[in-house]
Amino acid sequence: MNAQSRIFIAGHRGMVGSALVREFEAHGYRNLVTRGHDLLDLTDQRAVRAFFADERIDVVLLAAARVGGILANSMKPATFIYENLAIETNVIDAAYRAGVERLVFFGSSCIYPKLCPQPILESYLMSSALEPTNEPYAIAKIAGLKLCEAYNRQHGTRYVALMPTNLYGPNDNYDPASSHVLPALIRKAHEAKLANAPALTIWGTGVPRREFMHVDDLASATRFVLEQALNDGVYNVGVGTDLTIHELAQHVAQIVGFKGELIFDRSKPDGTPRKLLDVSRLAQRGWHATIGLTEGLRAVYAQYAAQHPILDAVSNG
Repeated sequence: MNAQSRIFIAGHRGMVGSALVREFEAHGYRNLVTRGHDLLDLTDQRAVRAFFADERIDVVLLAAARVGGILANSMKPATFIYENLAIETNVIDAAYRAGVERLVFFGSSCIYPKLCPQPILESYLMSSALEPTNEPYAIAKIAGLKLCEAYNRQHGTRYVALMPTNLYGPNDNYDPASSHVLPALIRKAHEAKLANAPALTIWGTGVPRREFMHVDDLASATRFVLEQALNDGVYNVGVGTDLTIHELAQHVAQIVGFKGELIFDRSKPDGTPRKLLDVSRLAQRGWHATIGLTEGLRAVYAQYAAQHPILDAVSNG
């Protein structure tokens, strides 16, 4: 891969895809190819094959996906498994048919079993049962990485799979019906502060532990993998440390400036008890995350607060 390589970033408007655009542009890559959903529906096999036939792509970064938190996954399991399977199979197969030798597939730490040992090694994949609340999404992502493995073995492609931990950053999803835990906490704490609310209610017990990484670190790891010619396999991408949801909520409240009480709704699901990735495989090859949680959260909240200076209910009269 070189600065002139034509790199297709699938999902460039999302949090991961936009971070990839920033990262590669900042390091001199000028032939970035993007298509919004309005121009290319990645669930449409015929359209995807036509795109690859026309565009002469050298590298694919497959960041397009249907994503969401516990609520979204529980409400639309068929949508999550179907759309992700369709995107993965269409893009990976069309890339191979068009002669694309390099591809990075982005999975998720939810591919690992609910109760596997911690920290989680890549080898723990499919060793026991998945977390039921996001099983359809996880199965789709497992299928995607297995597609990469199969095409490498049968066709000699160089398709690698990255499994990031929980991500946050610019262009995150703050919709209360479909967001993940961190952006949901940021929005709730911000709105509670603006409303001078005495308390903030959070789903679950607060006991589960989670690891969080700024999306720009994932983009950095992606460029590292391609430039260092790591051509196959699965790599965890994370920071190597975690904290409880309660600790995270306290941290967010402090940064946002919300001084009320934190109340945990124990009637809501917790999800997996702990998800801490073992990141030694990529670390041994020379890559480490560099953005600390406090630093990252301050930057993300500053951006969010600037875009939401008042409550929607107030702004609507």
